[in-house]
Amino acid sequence: MAKINKNYNKLQAGYLFSEITKRTKAFQTNNPGVEIMRLGIGNTTEALPPSIIKGLRIGVEKLAQASTYTGYTDEQGDKRLRQALSDRYKKRGISAGAAEIFISDGAKPDTANIQSIFDVKSTVAVQDPVYPVYVDSNIIAGKKEIYYMVCEEKNGFIPSPPGKKVDLIYLCSPNNPTGAVATKAQLKKFVDYALNFKSIIIFDAAYSEYIQDPKLPRSIYEIPGSSKCAIEINSFSKSAGFTGVRLGWTVVPIGLITETSGPGKVNELWNRRQTTMFNGASNIAQEGGLAALSLEGQRECKKIIEYYMDNAKVIKQGLKSLGIVVFGGMNAPYLWIKTPRSLSSWEFFDKLLSEAHVVGTPGSGFGPHGEGYFRFSAFGHKENVQKAVRNIKKNLKL
Repeated sequence: MAKINKNYNKLQAGYLFSEITKRTKAFQTNNPGVEIMRLGIGNTTEALPPSIIKGLRIGVEKLAQASTYTGYTDEQGDKRLRQALSDRYKKRGISAGAAEIFISDGAKPDTANIQSIFDVKSTVAVQDPVYPVYVDSNIIAGKKEIYYMVCEEKNGFIPSPPGKKVDLIYLCSPNNPTGAVATKAQLKKFVDYALNFKSIIIFDAAYSEYIQDPKLPRSIYEIPGSSKCAIEINSFSKSAGFTGVRLGWTVVPIGLITETSGPGKVNELWNRRQTTMFNGASNIAQEGGLAALSLEGQRECKKIIEYYMDNAKVIKQGLKSLGIVVFGGMNAPYLWIKTPRSLSSWEFFDKLLSEAHVVGTPGSGFGPHGEGYFRFSAFGHKENVQKAVRNIKKNLKL
């Protein structure tokens, strides 16, 4: 007799962004003709730059000729792309060989799938507030214990290592949702902890290209010893606008060790997982990824990042002018605010929507310590962002 995976019943009643969509649609139905401005979900909006479009077209054209047609390719990813990423790390003083880099269809699937190669009884530590996929994917997989590392104003929204032994530690820097970025000293504490307890850090660096301060680390591998205890996951989604194209990568160092395995084993297991359950990223998308890593591609991507970060400045200045306390928005495309008048996160969501017709993201959807906070996203067309901020300044009753 077939039975369902009852772990799904342990998840929150509704996925955060699904609930946002539901409430927004209900408001739109009751207020036809009202323009809704969205500063909520972190979805890129600007057109892909010319060099990337050219690369994608090359990928399409290759499929049009028998002599250049490619069907299945290496599950680990196009060798050229893996080498290009390895070279990129090398320019930053980081050793990550092509055999340690696995191309995927995005960071989100990898952050969910990576825990499958570890013991189901593993204890897991996550930041609180936290991007929901880290928690939900581990609950679905049957993990019994999740330890929440508190992120709050008094610690700059960067937690300390767990106060007990855990097996897996999820870190996201720049952080989604708070926009906080860990310093090298803060990351070193986690690396030291992981080396001591033979834990594994799963480091989400999807927003690393948004870091403006050169003193802040863009990779966990800038910390000595991290190649023995850290897996890094990254993506083309936010740095190159590939949210719909779908392309990312995961670095699993050969030197990684666990409590029960020596060097090479974790890399071997992830390779086995990918070759068993994944047929490789789109050939077309990977051509686009190669173009994004070219010199011209990097120049063009930098301009798009600057565009979104200019949006962040507009939002931050507008909110601060109303006396709202704002964090983030300096080295990340997210702004994390204290809800005014001690409103709950969802109360502020409804107030913002009804009065200013602007959609944001309630902090409580990211965990218990997100209550009383609210996330704004800098992803959006500049004119729409400016209009949303004007609406907030004019119509939000504080």
